Order: sequence, then structure tokens, then C-alpha cells
Amino acid sequence: MVTTVLIPAIRKMKSKEEQIKTFKTIEGKFAIQAKITTFLTGLTGFYMLYELNAWNRCLDYRFWWIHAMTLVWIIFSLILYVLEPFFLHKVFKRYANKNPEKTFGIIHRLHWVLLIISLITTAGAVAGSHGWFFVK
Repeated sequence: MVTTVLIPAIRKMKSKEEQIKTFKTIEGKFAIQAKITTFLTGLTGFYMLYELNAWNRCLDYRFWWIHAMTLVWIIFSLILYVLEPFFLHKVFKRYANKNPEKTFGIIHRLHWVLLIISLITTAGAVAGSHGWFFVK
């Protein structure tokens, strides 16, 4: 929703003040939800590996989608828990005031990259969990 609805709508707003205020308001509320769901996703994912005793799959390249899921989770966790609070908020404030169009363009492109990586990972996990191995 952030990638396909929220950011495009904010980019169409006329004033930079309105863009920044709207983004901060919605992002602040969404960040809490994203942090909780990312934490629960990691917790349940690692619990499944433990409960199924599937750690050996992390050493088998045919289960590439488990590596991809772990990598996506690490990326999201780093962004949400480390980069955003300690770095990205300051950078956003500085650059959004100078050039909001360019700043929101960069944010939008980065969100698309994360969305595409997540969709590829999800498709791979669905296929892999149903026994479709692309590599023999």
C-alpha cells in the first residue's frame, strides 16, 4: 500500500509542507505496525525452522527461498529498527525540505525495489514449499 498508493498520492500534492506533514503522520503510525509485524514474522519464521528441525535447509542451495526470506527479513529489520530511527529520519528531513520531489522519488523507487524483492521471495517460497525446485 505504501509503494502503490500512499507515496504516489503524496507526490501529487501541491505544497511540500503538505507532502512532508502527510508522509510523517502516516509513516509514524505505519512504522509501529511494520515493526510489530516484522518482529512477529521473524519470531514465527525462526520458530518454524526450530520446530520442523529444518536448519539443514539453510545449508542446501535448493532451498534458496529460505535464504531469500531471511535476507528480506534482515533488510526490513535493519531499515525499521536501525536505519530509520538513527539515520533515515534525519536525512529525510534535510532533503525533503530542500527538494521534496527528488526525495519522494528516491523513496518511491526504493520501496518498489523492496516490494519486487519481497514478491519474488514470496513466489519462490510458495513454489519451493510445494516441492518445485528450480535447481536439481
